Amino acid sequence: MGVLVGLGVGLGLLLVWSAFALPRTGASRRATRAPGHLRRLLTSAGLPDVSVGGFVVLCLACAVVAGLVVQAVSSTPPVAVCFGAIAGYLPVTIVSGRARRRLRELAEVWPEAIDNLASAVRAGLSLPDALAGLATRGPEPLRPAFDAFALDYQVTGRFGESLDQLKARLADPVGDRVVEGLRIAREVGGGELGRLLRNLSGYLRDDLRTRSELESRQAWAVNGARLAVAAPWVVLLLMSAQSEVIQRYRSGTGVAVLAVGALLCVVSYRVMMRIGRLPTERRILA
Repeated sequence: MGVLVGLGVGLGLLLVWSAFALPRTGASRRATRAPGHLRRLLTSAGLPDVSVGGFVVLCLACAVVAGLVVQAVSSTPPVAVCFGAIAGYLPVTIVSGRARRRLRELAEVWPEAIDNLASAVRAGLSLPDALAGLATRGPEPLRPAFDAFALDYQVTGRFGESLDQLKARLADPVGDRVVEGLRIAREVGGGELGRLLRNLSGYLRDDLRTRSELESRQAWAVNGARLAVAAPWVVLLLMSAQSEVIQRYRSGTGVAVLAVGALLCVVSYRVMMRIGRLPTERRILA
């Protein structure tokens, strides 16, 4: 009987200890949850050091400042709220444009980087040395990331973890494919690594050539959509200096006109951009 009591007490203490010491399933899921949209956007734009909270504060500050300025000029709260919302979204637009330019720039230089890597592998260098060599021989936009990889591998000596950190710094779909291909070649033996890299370089060049032609043809549609959305708000901003005209938007009808106009601008712009959007590769291996 005493043995059973002792086992029961021990089992109870073990369960109590495990409830506090062992990680919970929900906590582990939250810890491994994918980063949010703003975090991914900042990383894709090459701004990994900018915190999401600081970026949100910047958006709010822009909205408040613009709203106060327009309110001081027009003395019309609905108009001030509209331009405050536009100014608050402006940092997101700027960062999104920076992310698109960065991905386009990386897409242009990846074929050259892969050719350099294939040459280094064909010359007999190990994979870590070939990747570290891109810090000096590779294209300029990629050198900081590979320089950090060389330092990580030199400090830790762990190729897999250094590749994970390299992939996080690049935040690029093409970089994900290259990194995972190198990881597999390292783990299972990459006798066909040279051919794989050459085929990937040729594919990326063909894709870049086709995409550049399509983007040049659709540039007029994108610019026309942006001009069509911006024109009414530019006119409204110019009207803010005319108090006898802008005061009409203080009524219920004026607020309804502003709300419907803003909704139509957002919906029409999103629809036009989605129709003319080219397919983009996602980071499925992130």
